[in-house]
Formats: sequence, structure tokens, C-alpha cells
Amino acid sequence: MKIAVACALLALALTSTVGCAQKDWIDRTLVTENVTGAWAGSMGAMDDLRFDLKQEGARVAGSFRTGGRSASLIGASSGALEGSVAGDVFTFKEARGMFQGEATVSSDEMKGQINATRPFSLNLRRVDASSAPPR
Repeated sequence: MKIAVACALLALALTSTVGCAQKDWIDRTLVTENVTGAWAGSMGAMDDLRFDLKQEGARVAGSFRTGGRSASLIGASSGALEGSVAGDVFTFKEARGMFQGEATVSSDEMKGQINATRPFSLNLRRVDASSAPPR
């Protein structure tokens, strides 16, 4: 009898904590920022990174370009990017899997991290919003 009660309490505790750990569906689907446009800035100490992005809903597709030492650190000098925006967080990856990252977007600034051979800070500023929606 005591074992059955203990098992029931354990099952109840596990069920309630699993429900609490999940994000609310609104948090997962809400998009508060648009990353469409050209972004330029730095990866770590190198100021030679550019993203060209187009966002449709939460989905983002685009390309990146970099040169010099940055290219050797992330394994490529240019290529395709894919990602998504949830709230103000842009999560992305290089299409072949060479690197991935996550950045918080605030209007025309993006700050976060790229994970390639090791983690690098990411600081980008929108330099061309011609294809971005009006604010």
C-alpha cells in the first residue's frame, strides 16, 4: 500500500514538473522582430562578417560572407544560412552545418554567439533595411 502511494506521488510530481518546463505556445510562436536586410559587424575580434537575410513569418533564409581569419575559424568564406525568429531571438545555422548561433535582436542591432570551432561573440548592425518592412 505504501509503495503504491509513493509511486502515485512520484508520477504526479513528474507530470507536474514536465508541464511547467514547457514554454507556453505563445512564447514559441510570437515574432516581435524582423531580421530582413543586410547586417554587418564582427565575430569575436574580427570585423568582417555580413549576413543578408529574408524573413517570412518566423522562418529566415539568407547568406553570409566573411574573409580572412574569420573564414578559417568558421570553415567557409560564404554560404547559405537558415534559421528562425522566436520573439526577439534569431537562431541560425550554416546550411552545411559548419556553424550555428543565436542572437538577440533589438531593432537594428543583433548580439549573440556563433559556435564554430569554438564560441565567438556576434555583434551585427543592420546596414541596409531596404527589404525590411517599415516600422
